[in-house]
Amino acid sequence: MARAILAFSTLVLALAFLPPPALSDPPPWAPAHGWRKKNDPHYVGYTGKKWERDYGIIGGRCNTAAVGAVLGGAVGGVIGSQVGKGGDRAIATVLGAAIGTVIGMKIGRDLDEGDRACWGHALELAGEKRSVAWSNPRSGVNYRLTPTRNFQRGDQPCREFQGRAAAGNKSERFRGVACRRGDGEWVLDK
Repeated sequence: MARAILAFSTLVLALAFLPPPALSDPPPWAPAHGWRKKNDPHYVGYTGKKWERDYGIIGGRCNTAAVGAVLGGAVGGVIGSQVGKGGDRAIATVLGAAIGTVIGMKIGRDLDEGDRACWGHALELAGEKRSVAWSNPRSGVNYRLTPTRNFQRGDQPCREFQGRAAAGNKSERFRGVACRRGDGEWVLDK
């Protein structure tokens, strides 16, 4: 019995001096949470185009402050590749003329370039059935956009979407289809 107690005591003492396991990054074949931000600086859009920034889209919220900083004084419905060549200045956008009819005249009129950029980048980067929300502090409108189905129309990638726009006590639900052309222009079907 004394031998068993001595052997057990020796084993416990030996285990007490073993070094603790070392924490490390996951192996490359098993990426973990946050791996993409640390190791892949590009976000691949629905159409395969690589974007330098996601502006929060992957996380479900469009960062309107960051989008606004990139857009700066840009005006017009077609921003996409025209915002700035190179760097992280390109933002996917929606041509804006038809958005008012999709959302509704009152709330649709309040859409600005930042909203169009969030809308286009959501169509470009959000996963199918993954909602993206944002608020426009100037207009007071809150948006939620969800791409619901992906498909091809000829050689153009297209996405069905649905969403909600709310301002004050008004709330409007909308749905539609947008197809992509160029380097970042999503065009709404009429």
